[in-house]
Amino acid sequence: MELLPFADAHAVTVAGWPTSAGEVVMWCGRKEFPVPTKTISGWQRDDDVRAHVLVEDETVVGYGELWFDAEEDEVELARIIVAPACRGKGLGGVLVRELLAQALKTGCSDVFMRVHPDNESALRCYRRAGFVSADAGLTESWNAAQPVDYVWLQHGAEAPGG
Repeated sequence: MELLPFADAHAVTVAGWPTSAGEVVMWCGRKEFPVPTKTISGWQRDDDVRAHVLVEDETVVGYGELWFDAEEDEVELARIIVAPACRGKGLGGVLVRELLAQALKTGCSDVFMRVHPDNESALRCYRRAGFVSADAGLTESWNAAQPVDYVWLQHGAEAPGG
């Protein structure tokens, strides 16, 4: 398996992965189903976003982004999704570990992620990859502007309980 940079041609594949409107909300917080290909391609236009795809045997099986905040010296893993036919096989964990490795290479002091509170399988996956609950004060502050009270996770020994 290999983690590669996202290319616009991947957007068609990734757009077809969410299987319901509820899954779209848990994946990327959007309310449109299906997610338009142009929306996924558009996410890549932000200078602070680096998207990647996980490829197995020349097939794209996963997608995820790194969101950089230079001012805060942190990176967030975001919009992580695995192809429906590949779920339950451990590829989510592979994808998260590969994205985490890319994030750690940047030298940013903190790595975070937010998870929809109803996405129990994602929460299990991320905790197995070494993420722990972020500081309660940070979580409350960050959720103040969010449409849902996300579960915020932090990676590394510096995280509370890490």
